[in-house]
Amino acid sequence: MQIKFKHILFGGLFFALLAVSIFILASHPKAPNLTFTTLDGQSIALERLHGKPVLVTFWATDCENCLKEIPVFLDLYSHYHSQGLEIIGVSMYYDPPNHVVEFNKQHSLPYPIVLDIDGSIAKAFENTRVTPTTFLLTPSGEIGWKKTGLFELTQIQPKIDAFLGK
Repeated sequence: MQIKFKHILFGGLFFALLAVSIFILASHPKAPNLTFTTLDGQSIALERLHGKPVLVTFWATDCENCLKEIPVFLDLYSHYHSQGLEIIGVSMYYDPPNHVVEFNKQHSLPYPIVLDIDGSIAKAFENTRVTPTTFLLTPSGEIGWKKTGLFELTQIQPKIDAFLGK
């Protein structure tokens, strides 16, 4: 009888540890608490965007895959912005600011663009070094999804729908 009790106790502890491990792995890391300054001088505090899903994309004007993603971001912006989605484009520290400003003028991007002059934004977002890298923040301010490299609309659309309660 004592052996059965030990097995039951051991089994219970094992499953409790397993449940805690699953919970920790399933939870998302918090997004950094940053305030961005856009090309037009506006300040955007991520904390003030809680309650909305937010896409933060790291890109560069000389990154071919970044440029391929812009139509996807334009589609997402036109379809979801009125429902609450925010998109912020963060230009990497090595991208010359005049290139970014000129690119934005030529393409009239509807979402805000931020210069990461010193690399501090990329560092705060999991030390991002590769472009494109995109983070989807949950309405509660957690990193709900991350993609390094080119992504497809079909990969992110269901996640945005879920965060918007669709």
